[in-house]
Amino acid sequence: MSGEFDINQIDDVIHGRLRLGVMAFLSGSAAADFNVLKAKLSASDGNLSVQLRKLEEAEYVAIEKTYAGRKPLTRVSLTDKGRAAFIAYLDAIEKLLPAKPPAK
Repeated sequence: MSGEFDINQIDDVIHGRLRLGVMAFLSGSAAADFNVLKAKLSASDGNLSVQLRKLEEAEYVAIEKTYAGRKPLTRVSLTDKGRAAFIAYLDAIEKLLPAKPPAK
């Protein structure tokens, strides 16, 4: 193992499939529109909204609601706390993996 194996180090807020997808997508961009996230993650409006709310409550993402003309526009970005949590999550996952594959 590359570190101490401790499953309890996995952040449950991030670990959900859709929330993990949001965090991974946002880690590579400054911000994303709600509709872009929805398309990239193959999510429904309702499911994505619920998962974004959980990430927002944990202060991992910031959500900005504005208008483009009369059309609502929702933009989501990682916070500094969210970026640090995502890095810690990836580090914790890495510790669960063997340093090298077992010999066959």
